[in-house]
Amino acid sequence: MLYWLSAFSHGGDIFNLFRYITFRAGGAFFTALIFGFLFGRPLIDFLRLRQKKGQPIRDDGPQTHFAKAGTPTMGGVLILGAVVVSTLLWARLDVIYVWLVMGVTLSFGLIGFADDWQKVTKNNTKGVSSRVRFLLGLAIAAVATAVVMWVQPPALSADLAVPVFKRVLIHLGYFYIPFGMIVIVGSANAVNLTDGLDGLAVMPVMIAAGTLGVIAYVVGNANFANYLDLHFVPGTGELLVFVAGLIGGGLGFLWYNAPPAAVFMGDTGSLALGGALGAIAVATKHEIVLAIVGGLFVVEALSVIIQVLYFKRTGKRVFLMAPIHHHFEKKGWAEPQIVIRFWIISLILALIGLATLKLR
Repeated sequence: MLYWLSAFSHGGDIFNLFRYITFRAGGAFFTALIFGFLFGRPLIDFLRLRQKKGQPIRDDGPQTHFAKAGTPTMGGVLILGAVVVSTLLWARLDVIYVWLVMGVTLSFGLIGFADDWQKVTKNNTKGVSSRVRFLLGLAIAAVATAVVMWVQPPALSADLAVPVFKRVLIHLGYFYIPFGMIVIVGSANAVNLTDGLDGLAVMPVMIAAGTLGVIAYVVGNANFANYLDLHFVPGTGELLVFVAGLIGGGLGFLWYNAPPAAVFMGDTGSLALGGALGAIAVATKHEIVLAIVGGLFVVEALSVIIQVLYFKRTGKRVFLMAPIHHHFEKKGWAEPQIVIRFWIISLILALIGLATLKLR
């Protein structure tokens, strides 16, 4: 919205700043951060009043989690509100990628909200059935991927980019739609599985989002893309503004989610944020890099898959408990120790992902 102030610029004045994505990204960050600080406490008080008993705690979970009983959930609403407000204010609203990623984010957020609502109103950990959530997620991802194919240049729309190798594209044709669906839904559910400890998911999400934001800015700039031998995707640079809002909102939420958490993001936040990462990766043609940058989420999801398959086959467990962060809890690691070490791993993976831009 504020981008249109640049129309009043005659060069060299303050209105000219609104032309620059980096300036507007900074504005989006601080807008979202202030939003989080202003509305965080009132939202927590409202959720605590409405939810009474807070998020239900799993009976088979680590014993330390029972101390968190009564903590309200659905705190992801704070992040989503911050992202939407900051994006609408600072992004160019004539760029379809902005609406695409925001649409995916809010749609997955609605699925998560329905799931959280079921849990807190019925006071159990089941919520909406996993099949319904999965099918709805696939439908959203299918539409999003089809839109990406429609708006991108024909020479790029149905192709899979391979990192490190110069401009290597694998043509998938219409198979790109199911591929994009797997990326978006897989990302949403992987982040959802990671969200099990105070602050564990939100910081890696911000790190991964920041990395993807840099990538979006680079591939959306013809000069940078040509210099780095990357494919050029016009318009994706504007996603940096969305990502900046996500990081600002995430930090505002983390202020209240830091151990001991005053609020949980719930599926409202984790599904939405994971869906956002997947959508940005599909839009920028960096799906494979997402698997590197979001490697922590991949490991968390794989630990659940391995645990379930191995248990069905042998009746035994590979991990003391899945997802894998619970395994380390069972081994005696303190919660802050797990969280901070996972943050470090996320940062290392993000740097590796960024390195793929230059390694050609």
